[in-house]
Amino acid sequence: MSPNGVSTTNDGGYLPVSTNPSTNNEQPPTYEESQVPTEAREAEASSASSETSQSDNAGLVVPPDGGWGWVVVIGSFACNMIVDGIIFAFGMFLDDIATTFDVSTAYVSLVGSLLSGFYLMVGPFTSALANRYGFRLVAIVGSILAAIAFGLSYFATSVMFLCISYGVIGGIGFGFIYVPAVITVGFYFEKWRALATGIGVCGSGIGTFVFAPLCAWLVNNLGWRYSFVVQAFIILFCILFGATFRPLKPTKIKDLKDKETSEQPELVMDSSKLPVATRIKMEEALANMKSNSSHSLNENQSTIPRMLGVNNNADYPTAAEVWKGDSHKVYHTISVPHNQRVTQLNTQEKRRSVPLISNEDVPKNSENNDGTAPLLDDKDTNPIIMNNRRHTVSEKRPRAVSESHGARSRRSTLTATDINRPLYRDDIFFGASLSRLPQYTSQTSVAYNLSVMRPPTKNDVEEERRKECRLCPESVRRPLATMLDISLLKSASFLILAVSGALTMMGFYVPFMYMKERAIISGMDTDRAVWLISAIGIANTIGRVVTGLFSSLPSVNVLLVNNVAISVGGVATILSGLSTSIEYQFFYATVFGLSISCFASLRSILVVELLGLERLTNAFGLLLLFQGIAACIGAPMAGEFFNATGSYDYSFYLSGSLILASAVICYPLNMVNRWEKRKLGVIEEKAVPV
Repeated sequence: MSPNGVSTTNDGGYLPVSTNPSTNNEQPPTYEESQVPTEAREAEASSASSETSQSDNAGLVVPPDGGWGWVVVIGSFACNMIVDGIIFAFGMFLDDIATTFDVSTAYVSLVGSLLSGFYLMVGPFTSALANRYGFRLVAIVGSILAAIAFGLSYFATSVMFLCISYGVIGGIGFGFIYVPAVITVGFYFEKWRALATGIGVCGSGIGTFVFAPLCAWLVNNLGWRYSFVVQAFIILFCILFGATFRPLKPTKIKDLKDKETSEQPELVMDSSKLPVATRIKMEEALANMKSNSSHSLNENQSTIPRMLGVNNNADYPTAAEVWKGDSHKVYHTISVPHNQRVTQLNTQEKRRSVPLISNEDVPKNSENNDGTAPLLDDKDTNPIIMNNRRHTVSEKRPRAVSESHGARSRRSTLTATDINRPLYRDDIFFGASLSRLPQYTSQTSVAYNLSVMRPPTKNDVEEERRKECRLCPESVRRPLATMLDISLLKSASFLILAVSGALTMMGFYVPFMYMKERAIISGMDTDRAVWLISAIGIANTIGRVVTGLFSSLPSVNVLLVNNVAISVGGVATILSGLSTSIEYQFFYATVFGLSISCFASLRSILVVELLGLERLTNAFGLLLLFQGIAACIGAPMAGEFFNATGSYDYSFYLSGSLILASAVICYPLNMVNRWEKRKLGVIEEKAVPV
């Protein structure tokens, strides 16, 4: 047993997806044990037909695209409205808190910056907890934590007290609400995901519109201390909204396949009719897939996943590879030489959660001289089509070997298909239309869900079955290791995207924090100045809807739209001080709100187009860290510019320059991405003509 609680023996892998749990507690056989008598092999072969029906009983979480999902959308909308509304309205408190403690507004802005920063930075940790305990529980706990933090802020004796209570603890509580509210909608919707997600995140803009004047009224009539208490009571409503995030129950694959078969005929590929050039491309693609998979596993040995004792989620097989159902035939296999397989089984470096490749995965009489299975059959160049038997990554013990252990292991009734792990889906953070994903458009719904879902390992299932009280179970460590895997920092494309996001966030909160104060100093009436923030919220809401519809068109260049929108927002912020008239300031607020809506709406699409769907979760986690740290820095730094110059114009010059710089460095991103792929020898995923 390793120090982090992960077994270093070779007893892990994936459970057979079956209703028969007889092998759930078994150690995988050694190489010698696999040499069983011929009678045992014949007995196992005679049960192959029953195994297919057992795999059909396996469960798969398929988004229902409606029903209770629309209630979840309402809950998500309300949570986003409250969380983002309170965050963006903190500028209403600056003057009163600064006067109370006799400090500068720049110092007070640190409180709001910590609130916005920590609710982003805890994203990876919140996601990991939600994977194990569910969206509902995490959101409810976050609501209680944030309400307590805001309530304690009533007793603040200094700005530092507020930084800890309101900023850090409140930010962590908001992070527990924010992540479930954002990703649970995508878990419920497939066809209507873009619409449902768009409605949910529009709560951010509506919240900005509502809470800015509300908080201003509370401060003027109750003072900032009682205003925080009122906010605490409002946050408690998130308990009710978070309670709508109930988990989905798996559906039997057999039922899904029957429905899919009745809806459309099955297409069978006759590989003998493939052109020679197509077969060559297929073999090159499969060889590239094999090398990339091995490289990824080896690369993670010295990163965060290594420390946590698990792999990046992308290194685990998908449900399609594990179950091999009729609805998703796999035309390739990544084989392991026999001598290498024996070494892997005996090494102490092999961790519980690293998949072990079964000998059953390699078709008989299809080995090359080096002991590996060919990607294409040498005789007629037919693709290797895996049989429909259950695919087990931990080797299946033959009947003759495992019967003696059957009575003991039948106590376990929990299988991998009984567990709902939303963070094991590759597309969980993809909030746009799935029509932009080739994985979705090139296959049926069931096949798509099988191809993006990575089932839990044997160790994960065992921990769930035993209900052990562990500080950090695998269901928490695995998504955490995925979202914090720093090996992605080796990608030039991701680094540019991450730095760009950080620069954007450094300038993002400055208008929300200081626009009202600058307008009042310039002579605008206080009541009107408050509505400048509301104008940003309304424009942001409209922009998210328009951007969502626009980005669903397959021909749209998302990177170009993103760069142009952010550039416009940066230039508008730099020029926002040209006139202090009411009309000009409201015009700027509208332009800024529209531009930042593109930044929020297109981020997941950009990651998928540049890095691939399987790296979306990894990229999303690191981006949250980059953006959270930047959010903590931006507003206080702009406030210090005001202290040094005596004018907020210079603060807005800084904010606009940062936003503009974030767009400029992304203009050559497509070129850098193509160069990176050529350097790594990555073959782009394209449909193979048949």
